Amino acid sequence: MIEVVSVQFQDAGKIYYFKPCEEPLAAGDYVIADTEKGEAVGKVLAPARTLSLEEIVLPLKNVIRKMTAGDWATLRQLKSEEKEALRVCQELITQHGLPMKLIDARYAFNKSYLMFYFSSEGRVDFRALVKDLARTFKTRIELRQIGVRDVAKKLGGVGICGQQLCCSTWLREFDSISIKMSKAQYLSLNPNKMSGVCGRLMCCLRYEEETYKKLAEAFPDMESRVKTPQGPGSVKNINIFTDQIIVHLDRGGEETYTLEEISPVKAEPLKNKDVVIDDKENHDREADS
Repeated sequence: MIEVVSVQFQDAGKIYYFKPCEEPLAAGDYVIADTEKGEAVGKVLAPARTLSLEEIVLPLKNVIRKMTAGDWATLRQLKSEEKEALRVCQELITQHGLPMKLIDARYAFNKSYLMFYFSSEGRVDFRALVKDLARTFKTRIELRQIGVRDVAKKLGGVGICGQQLCCSTWLREFDSISIKMSKAQYLSLNPNKMSGVCGRLMCCLRYEEETYKKLAEAFPDMESRVKTPQGPGSVKNINIFTDQIIVHLDRGGEETYTLEEISPVKAEPLKNKDVVIDDKENHDREADS
């Protein structure tokens, strides 16, 4: 067993475990932590607790200290320098003619490295750019290419629901989203209505998928054959919340029914006259004789 404290380094970011410092730490405290890339400012998510060795990844880095007034002043200075670093990097990207969209710049708290985040439609040869950046800022330079969903997470924004983006406020990891989730929820397959500000399918399509699947189990499948008070027909649409089923009748037209008003049509077994037997082999044998 080992005592750990959970820390995140960006809003809705990945959670990391560290050895706590000697100062008591509470949820919401900001700390300086020792990471693989240098010192970084993080936010404590929960007080220190004891976990088994199987629940953590060793070796653990340390929380160095709780943020002091001097640390906050240093952080404000770093934020100002990061803005300038973005400006300089953008100028160099333009000079090199690289197909990159610069997103963010982040200094280590002790300035041991400077990370630039960018997006691009393909791979980018930025070796010459890194050399110019290292010559300009006199520190270790890293460039990290991120996807469009990570860009939205970093920049934030407001979704079509009118709320701040889930990915930038609380969603820590991206799940796989597919068009099948829209079909399971009987949503319009209009890309403009299903896509988020990142241009990908909205993460919220996953939130209610299981509920829709569970409720839909009691309903007939789309295009399945059913019997109605007005005769047989095919299911064209379903509203699981209002218990309405739209059926296209064989005799023409569409009618709306409740689940209790319809019943499935059982597939009829094949009759003897419907079975076709290929007797070509026997016919050929008789002809030869």
